[in-house]
Amino acid sequence: MTQQITVIRGDGIGPEIMDATLRVLDTLEAGLEYDFQPAGLAALEDTGELLPTATLESIERNRVALKAPLTTPVGGGFKSLNVALRKHFDLYANVRPAISFKGTASRYENIDLITVRENTEGAYLAEGALTAPDGSRAESKMVVTRKGCERVTRFAFDLARRAGRKKVTAVHKANILKDVSGMFLSVAREVAAEYDDIEFNDMIVDNACMQLVMRPEQFDVMVTTNLFGDIISDLCAGLVGGLGLAPGANIGERVAMFEAVHGSAPDIAGQGIANPCALLLGAAQMLEHLDQNDKAAQLRKAIAGAIEQADRTTPDLGGDGNTESFTDAICERLGG
Repeated sequence: MTQQITVIRGDGIGPEIMDATLRVLDTLEAGLEYDFQPAGLAALEDTGELLPTATLESIERNRVALKAPLTTPVGGGFKSLNVALRKHFDLYANVRPAISFKGTASRYENIDLITVRENTEGAYLAEGALTAPDGSRAESKMVVTRKGCERVTRFAFDLARRAGRKKVTAVHKANILKDVSGMFLSVAREVAAEYDDIEFNDMIVDNACMQLVMRPEQFDVMVTTNLFGDIISDLCAGLVGGLGLAPGANIGERVAMFEAVHGSAPDIAGQGIANPCALLLGAAQMLEHLDQNDKAAQLRKAIAGAIEQADRTTPDLGGDGNTESFTDAICERLGG
């Protein structure tokens, strides 16, 4: 049985790392069929739209999308294509793992953290945003709802239970933002009471950032609001070697979208040296979502082996290989 997924090849280095990722998925024999759809600058050039209706319909139909980085043009229109997609499909949970790979220039070993970020509310929503005509003042509201706080917190606990994780930490700023962050903390505590098999604690965001740098081993799964999650998940990527190793899953009730969280890197586009690991690791998350856990594990093992042995790795990983040679090394470990 095959599963059709929507594939967005993206901008900049997107097509290069997407081609590499699809080649690896084909080597894995994951039983996937690809429904290619445009978005971003490529779509704008072809259709006059950044997010064509046909692309949105494809994602809605297939319910699973694999997306390479997109470029949002400077100026009017979308503030962010990623935010627009999350809002359109109500992709409320952003899941960002940070895992150490031997052979990378990272500060720590044995990091294995997951950040679950609320994806649709809070500061990113920019409710009532405005700038005074004379430029002297700008403002926007930070809005959270009980529903939004509860569903993302429950998602984090369910994920922890499903993945055999032992601890969930709610990260907040309830000491200062007593209403919006206070609601998140209050709801998180209510939800935690229903999961007596999982340890729960909470931590103020500034302390959490310090503790992540000093003693990251104390964390397991973290759940937090939109803006804090954006910052913390990038901090965690820095603990394991950078955004080149950072995948992301965006999960909703109907649709799930998987991606590399780094940008489109137009400065190196077309040079054939882009590191495909972030998108490959996003594809591993996708395979787990599709109940192909064994193939997800095989993929991560192949990536880890190639990095540890510096087997034709890309320059950002300290190697002298390129996108194609690094993909060769991974495919060979998968029997391809």
